[in-house]
Amino acid sequence: MALKCGIVGLPNVGKSTLFNCLSNSKAQAANFPFCTIDPNVGSIIVPDERLNKIAELVKPQNIVPTTVEIVDIAGLVKGASKGEGLGNKFLSNIRECAAIIHVIRCFDNPHVIHVEGNVNPIRDKEIIDIELQLKDLETVDTKIKKIEKQAKTGNDKDAQKTFQILEKIKHTLEQGKSARTLHLSDDEKEKIKDLNLLTIKPVLYVCNVDESSAKTGNEFSKQIEKVAHEEGAEVLIITAQMESEIAALETYEEKQMFLAELGLDEPSVNKLIKKAYKLLNLLTFFTAGEKEVRAWTIQKGWTAPQAAGVIHTDFEKGFIKAEVISYSDFIQYGSESACREAGKLRIEGKEYVVQDGDIMHFRFNV
Repeated sequence: MALKCGIVGLPNVGKSTLFNCLSNSKAQAANFPFCTIDPNVGSIIVPDERLNKIAELVKPQNIVPTTVEIVDIAGLVKGASKGEGLGNKFLSNIRECAAIIHVIRCFDNPHVIHVEGNVNPIRDKEIIDIELQLKDLETVDTKIKKIEKQAKTGNDKDAQKTFQILEKIKHTLEQGKSARTLHLSDDEKEKIKDLNLLTIKPVLYVCNVDESSAKTGNEFSKQIEKVAHEEGAEVLIITAQMESEIAALETYEEKQMFLAELGLDEPSVNKLIKKAYKLLNLLTFFTAGEKEVRAWTIQKGWTAPQAAGVIHTDFEKGFIKAEVISYSDFIQYGSESACREAGKLRIEGKEYVVQDGDIMHFRFNV
């Protein structure tokens, strides 16, 4: 799918190290390949234990995971909204992403230069926020000028509603807050969708800490957790340098031993990928047979025919019905036939909204 997460942050905060960790995480995902789409875009395997458990029962010839696209956007600087430091290009790259992973330096190390001279995670966060807010303010002002006369003098109810939403967003941005902090209805979001605002995109704050803080974070990361909570955003603690050491190990077994020594159950990059997937409002359904067990990506709220269309457009056009088994039932009973005998295989029609973890078989006629 075209939905992408963009990694943003100031220069030298660990963004590229993190991106490289993601690109080298293939041995943690059962040796599936990492694909470089262009120098700063990666199609990265989404770790999903359910896929392997289904495969253990079905024993297919092939296993195909799902992926998420991550974009490494070069470090933003003050003045990016006015074109400083190739700002226009960077902001354009963010605009093309559906969600943002904001990496913030939360470690002190005299050997790693900080672009602002010292470590201050709140200030660093605000530098990025302000640049994105200024660009959004410019976008909103331009749109307001276009529809203001129409909204105030005519009988165009749609223009009036859009104008009111834009005024609300402008007021929020002028207060130094991001558009995502506003509680907009789906209808309101739809009316301003064409603006593709930068600060309305969902965000995950990634606190890059030192190794001693890998498990519980530190005073720096706690500052970010506090402001993120106020925004309703998620936070992930990660040690990019340690993750790069894990990623550099050759085999899955070596990685597991290293993690066990650190007292960790999985690499933090795995958690990052899963959170990025969730941030994009995606879910996974599975198809399972002797030839292949495969994970498929769709957006939450999609119906069975839409899910079928991800496999092949003909499946959606000629959709008749879907045979559905929940993941938990499949694991409990151990096979499709056992689920069928236990009455756990459901027949669903065109209105069925696919649930995360559904194991599906589509019937269609073209």
